[in-house]
Amino acid sequence: MSLRVFTARERPDLGERGRETSAVWPEYNVHSPVSARYWGRLLSELPDHQFMLYDDAADDVVAQGHSAPLVWDGSAEGLPEGFDAVLPAAFGLLERGAAPTTLCALAVQIPERHRGRGHSVSMLRAMAAIAARDGLDALIAPVRPSQKERYPLVPIERYAAWQRSDGLPFDAWMRVHARLGATILRTEPRSLMIPGTVAEWESWTSLRFPESGEYWFPRGLATVHIDVEADRGVYWEPNVWMLHAVS
Repeated sequence: MSLRVFTARERPDLGERGRETSAVWPEYNVHSPVSARYWGRLLSELPDHQFMLYDDAADDVVAQGHSAPLVWDGSAEGLPEGFDAVLPAAFGLLERGAAPTTLCALAVQIPERHRGRGHSVSMLRAMAAIAARDGLDALIAPVRPSQKERYPLVPIERYAAWQRSDGLPFDAWMRVHARLGATILRTEPRSLMIPGTVAEWESWTSLRFPESGEYWFPRGLATVHIDVEADRGVYWEPNVWMLHAVS
């Protein structure tokens, strides 16, 4: 396998082909109003910060990475208020023509057929290299802890503090970041909001919600609050802010 990293500016054709990697997300997770407003602008307006891991021999986009430059003061308190605040801040910065200080990871998307081969490490290293290329101070990531779906009732503050006997994070995706030297800055209980009608939530989860209340649902990192009378369900996805040094 011959793998190379290209940005969307270098290979816009691969950027378009890489859109298929969005299938890695649970159905509910693609209905964020903030992402719906901004995500489609990433390839065209921030092409230097979207990149693909490409297999030359197979002519296959193995993985796709998304990131956005921001201004960050270096403190945990100065971080964006969750994932929902990142894209508006990034595009606001772009529209003002102001200089960024930091690169923020948005997503690493790897189709099921390419997982388990260490590509996630390659993608995070490529993202750090992009930050270094631009002379930015740091790479921050609102990490979506992959195994939190097994513990949706545990507050993210407690979950993020869980460790294995070797001192590494309990969560597998957090562990990938930690092995590359990333440290935890803070948790974000309300990072990504996904609202919908009761019917939409039933469609996204293949569950029925006969009365108002808090519900667990498959692949959710927390519960969804269903209000039958208002015909509304609201889910707040938690994240863990982690910091990578850029050298």
